Amino acid sequence: MENQIIADGDYRYIEKGEGTPMIILHGLMGGLSNFQGVTDYFPQKGYKVLVPELPIYDMPLLKTNVKNFAKYLERFIEYKGLKDVILLGNSLGGHIGLLHTKLYPEMVRALVITGSSGLYESAMGDGYPKRGDYEFIKKKAEDVFYDPKVATKEIVDEVYATVNDRMKLVKTLSIAKSAIRHNMSKDLPKMTTPTCIIWGENDTVTPPRVAEEFHELLPDSELFWIPKCGHAPMMEHPHDFNTILESWLIKRGF
Repeated sequence: MENQIIADGDYRYIEKGEGTPMIILHGLMGGLSNFQGVTDYFPQKGYKVLVPELPIYDMPLLKTNVKNFAKYLERFIEYKGLKDVILLGNSLGGHIGLLHTKLYPEMVRALVITGSSGLYESAMGDGYPKRGDYEFIKKKAEDVFYDPKVATKEIVDEVYATVNDRMKLVKTLSIAKSAIRHNMSKDLPKMTTPTCIIWGENDTVTPPRVAEEFHELLPDSELFWIPKCGHAPMMEHPHDFNTILESWLIKRGF
């Protein structure tokens, strides 16, 4: 079922349900639909789920970086009048969630990261995307998942269109460099926000060692694995992802 995107002030987002606010942060090449399993499930469980469209290609080039996305998220939270939010981010979205939590710890009740960048330099993929080569892009998209069939033609077409749009490609590379610069290994030990780490055992973009390092560095974290799963567990195994997350939220009283 397609979710209705709300255009409100400077923001475009999906909003479903009532209750504890859960904000979902998509990745660099990921659309709002990547979290369909989460946005369908948690509104029935007493959560207000919000998925803002991050301004990845809308900010001036000099402002296109992880820190400004974290500030954008804070403005969105203020605009919506939310408090004690749960942040859930995949890939770049996890990195934005981590940096936001570092900058505004009083706003974040809990953090959930999956396949997150922030520690690992190759988290944005290796090398420059090859423009014009559809088969190369298709292979790259398939490599994100354990099961290459998850990379539907629609997903591949979207990535292909992005890397063949010159300005989008420039901004994509700018964000990738910004993510590498914003390594958070020194910040994490000081961040006491309860954190749920859900990781694919077969993630080749941010390998399992990255999840273990997040777990070691974050003082109040728990790490959960999903087998036969790549970089986007909420897409590849939505049922397992939701079950793990719901159990953790119940256990922690969120």
